[in-house]
Amino acid sequence: MKLPCKLDPRSVVAIIDSREQLPLCLEPLKTEIGALPTGDYSLKGLEHVICIERKSLDDLLGCVGCDRERFDREVQRMLSYPVRVLLVESSWQEIEHPQWRSKLTSDQVIGSLLGWQASGISIHMAGDHERAGRHATRLLFTVARRRYAELRTFSLAMEPSVKLATERV
Repeated sequence: MKLPCKLDPRSVVAIIDSREQLPLCLEPLKTEIGALPTGDYSLKGLEHVICIERKSLDDLLGCVGCDRERFDREVQRMLSYPVRVLLVESSWQEIEHPQWRSKLTSDQVIGSLLGWQASGISIHMAGDHERAGRHATRLLFTVARRRYAELRTFSLAMEPSVKLATERV
């Protein structure tokens, strides 16, 4: 079986967790709603490879504050994925100059983000919901394209041995 040279983004299927409250637009990827064990976004067939956890600023503040223990367990589960990203719909500037009503300080939020990053979670500050969708789409497609290239390389490497095996018969 010969695979095409390039992967078409419209052939990639992103999985959106069924508990996701405000799904991101992931066009041109296809999307399906499903139950993910961890995170909000992944790829069909690569659910064990990529985990994206999306957080609005309010969600993030909850994870740093009252929901900290629950989110720390989520972070521990995320660490089992080769590609693990906390995608935040805010900016570092917004965190550094807080306009929120929470009792949390910017130092506490920054410290938590840097602590999760130090544990191995990639922190991506997308700025807003729309940009988060574009960045998640690009990240998902990049992972799919790399896995596809690996599969294609393996497939091409196997072709000569398949021919040799059939020639012997």
